[in-house]
Amino acid sequence: QVQLVESGGGLVQAGGSLKLSCSVSGGTIADYGMGWFRQAPGKDREFVGDISRNTGGKPFYVDSVKGRFTISRDIAKNSLYLHIDNLKPEDTAVYYCAANDYGKDTGLFEYDYWGQGTQVTVSS
Repeated sequence: QVQLVESGGGLVQAGGSLKLSCSVSGGTIADYGMGWFRQAPGKDREFVGDISRNTGGKPFYVDSVKGRFTISRDIAKNSLYLHIDNLKPEDTAVYYCAANDYGKDTGLFEYDYWGQGTQVTVSS
């Protein structure tokens, strides 16, 4: 079965940086659209950005994170990454990666597999 495991979260002071990783097993990310989400305390899960065939293989970001968030993938390592610069307290959330399996013909905004998340806490 396909499994996604996030790592790299932690406690960081505002202004710092983190690189989150999403390791995929049981399948290859080359066959998936890959997305990052986050869920802040008391808030709904929020889409952060993605990279997929629908984005032309280039990262797409929501406006609120453009300029600070960088999504990349390493097909050889079967991993997805999210680098966050200039962390702000409002970035505090559990960050999730997710995969849209092209072979399953899943809807454009739907995801087939999810990781368990990694906690990012930003202190002021």
